[in-house]
Amino acid sequence: MKRISILLFGICLTGCAATQPTATENAGLTFMHMNDTYRVGAVQDGSAGGFGRVVTVLRDLQAQGRDVRLLHGGDFLYPSLESRLWHGLQIVEALNFMDAMAPMYVVAGNHEFDRRTPERLIDAVRASQFDWLGDNYRFETGVAEVDTALHSAFTFQHDGKTIGIFSLTAHRDHGGNERSYVPIEKDYTAIAETVIRRFEAAGVDAIVGLTHLNMWQDVRIAELRARHPSFVFVAGGHDHEPEYSPSSDVSAAVVKGASDARVIWLIDLAFDDDGLPVVEVQQMALDMTVALDPEYQLIADKWRARLLETFPFLEARVGAAAVPLDAREVTVRGRESNWGNFIVDQMRGAFGAPEADLAFINGGTLRIDDMIDGDILFEDISRTFGFSSYLRHTTVTGAEFRKIMEAGYRGFGGTQGYFPQISGFRVCVDRSRNEFDRIVSLQVPDGDGWSEIDDEKEYSLVVPDFLYGGGDGYEIPQDRAVSRPASELIYLVLDGILAAQSSGLKVGKAVDPSNPRFQELREGKEPCFP
Repeated sequence: MKRISILLFGICLTGCAATQPTATENAGLTFMHMNDTYRVGAVQDGSAGGFGRVVTVLRDLQAQGRDVRLLHGGDFLYPSLESRLWHGLQIVEALNFMDAMAPMYVVAGNHEFDRRTPERLIDAVRASQFDWLGDNYRFETGVAEVDTALHSAFTFQHDGKTIGIFSLTAHRDHGGNERSYVPIEKDYTAIAETVIRRFEAAGVDAIVGLTHLNMWQDVRIAELRARHPSFVFVAGGHDHEPEYSPSSDVSAAVVKGASDARVIWLIDLAFDDDGLPVVEVQQMALDMTVALDPEYQLIADKWRARLLETFPFLEARVGAAAVPLDAREVTVRGRESNWGNFIVDQMRGAFGAPEADLAFINGGTLRIDDMIDGDILFEDISRTFGFSSYLRHTTVTGAEFRKIMEAGYRGFGGTQGYFPQISGFRVCVDRSRNEFDRIVSLQVPDGDGWSEIDDEKEYSLVVPDFLYGGGDGYEIPQDRAVSRPASELIYLVLDGILAAQSSGLKVGKAVDPSNPRFQELREGKEPCFP
């Protein structure tokens, strides 16, 4: 097998003396970390990510003599087009394939608990050959073999050393799901330290964290290294683009990959002369330079064939894009997207004439993670919507709306599932300001121009039912007249595309830099809006 160049960058976290052996020389332990994987195949027309490429890298590492352990930071059962049919069992088979090659340890993400009742989780755990880990949550499904399958304070052996893994998932207050069959505690740092102390008392040689939390929470947990030098890194999920926080004497490293294994992390672990763990962290993009493993691809091809048997119309052309439509997660979760614009523009007319003044949707609802160029297939629309998205129509004052929208620009920027795609207004934010006071300007159309939204005026608003109910931190007043959940968004978008097609028109247009819907102030930039 052709050797793959895997080192994009490496950072030695502890014990960087020149006398230390390199990862290849000591042929030791390597962790491969991925998170938030929703497809059995690759994405972006097969050019990026995919378990087939993960397997290729895994085989190469094993050929070098490495003891490889696979880490998964959660979110794999839902949501996807396939999970509507098989509830994640297609991903379980893929993970089982990799687990048969190298032990895999997973922490549950919030989407593992999308179903309100436990039957689908029970099926997934029963089918799993890999290890489920969890220290701040429990399975209480009522099925003993499932409930006891979740490991806490997990350890494994490598070359006479004991490695401990603590595992944490998000509470409902931080983007998790609230389910009776999975009680979750939210004092993450305290729980992590309790398990770390348990490991230390048992003589564990190296400690790592496997989490499905927000980045800031992982960084806070990483600071436990100041008191626990055997704690060396946190491998996380929940974020969909690569994240990295370097280590120091007072902080462990934190790594997160890109969704669908577009970027993974390789962490080599060894021990110095004093017995302290030494790790090197490497980031790897899985693109066309990494071959898809042919044996694994038999699994991907099988599930693809089953999908097309169920939905033979999936590859049917329903319309055409006037320009490439950017539906990649890095765009819809962080900046204005022309695919997002088209979708949200349809929302304003969902309840007939006159169309609503305002509409927005959280970027995390749009799941396709791809460019849509040329022909628009039914599959493009189906993959865009991983959830049922019924819409609501209500009213808000201008002042209320400004307050609502502040929730979309909290945090540290980057890519966030709560970032809004918008229609009927434009917004300018300054992230140097305090959270919930970052909107510098929120403007609505005024004749041929724009003016600031009127704090006292009432505006009609269309949003998905999820957001109306407080999802992703949006707090929409509940004391106004509101429609029942109606007009499923996927069919609204399909209808818009078919209507254009019947008139011989293509859909979508490029984002207009002279009239952006979203603008973020940066140092040295001119004031809001051109």
